[in-house]
Amino acid sequence: MNDQALIQRLGRVAVLFGGDSAERAISLKSGGAVLRALREAGVNAEALDPAEEGLVRLMAGKFDRAFIVLHGRGGEDGTIQGALESMGIPYTGSGVLGSALAMDKLRSKRLWQGEGLPTPPFALARDEVELEAAMAAVGFPMVVKPSREGSSIGMSLVHDAEALKIAWREAAALDDQVLLERYVQGGEYTAGILGDWVLPMIRLQTPHAFYDYAAKYESDTTEYHCPCGLSEAREAELAALCRRAFASVDGNHWGRVDFMLDADDQPWLLEVNTVPGMTDHSLVPMAAQVAGMDFPSLVVRILAATLDERDGGEP
Repeated sequence: MNDQALIQRLGRVAVLFGGDSAERAISLKSGGAVLRALREAGVNAEALDPAEEGLVRLMAGKFDRAFIVLHGRGGEDGTIQGALESMGIPYTGSGVLGSALAMDKLRSKRLWQGEGLPTPPFALARDEVELEAAMAAVGFPMVVKPSREGSSIGMSLVHDAEALKIAWREAAALDDQVLLERYVQGGEYTAGILGDWVLPMIRLQTPHAFYDYAAKYESDTTEYHCPCGLSEAREAELAALCRRAFASVDGNHWGRVDFMLDADDQPWLLEVNTVPGMTDHSLVPMAAQVAGMDFPSLVVRILAATLDERDGGEP
């Protein structure tokens, strides 16, 4: 099938971005980039910010599909996915269950434990009473994070009990589920997933204490190594692990799996992102570029995964 025929089949597309989550600013950047790329490719794409206009235009029933670029709660947790399903509008990325599971780091990690997949030891602290037991179970240093936020928002690396209390209160202001996770000292990696394909892995290096919000979106000192420096065989092993981690939370179409390699070269799964960033600092577009896929081709491929048997099958 030629590109023009594919573009015609995609029809009228709503690009959903912005929203009212803590990640709104990043979503606006990601969504703007996706919108421009789709239009550059010839797709009939329109911007829609649910925080500003609700879903009235979507409910009118004139869109053929939706490209979700809403990061965080409301957009990445199954909420918008459920709304689109009720309207019968195909959409990019994981479904309701996969989105909800991946957004909830606590339940992702419990699921991985049940599947026998490696993830750092962790504990839940819903209040300061539980904090004491969680601290003893996890040990220092540890990472404190809201269970259901993204982009490292509300996340802290702590080394003692006093710092833990401060970090817990900051995280608890964002989410009543606060996750304490043992800190893994080692290399930080990410694997972009596109259908059945794991993109070239990226190794991240930052002078920050960890890969926090500033390192992700604001810093010019963060280094991205792709190829990541691992042997071909080792990268293939880790790619298989990331596929399992993604599938275990019912991930679909595209996403990203973050993990660490400790000093003994053992992997530790951190989280799954079902609507990864698509900004100029973002990792999936970076890996796709190394694999030979420019940004417009990437977004069209993600969108084309919404074509199902009712549309005549995937291209």
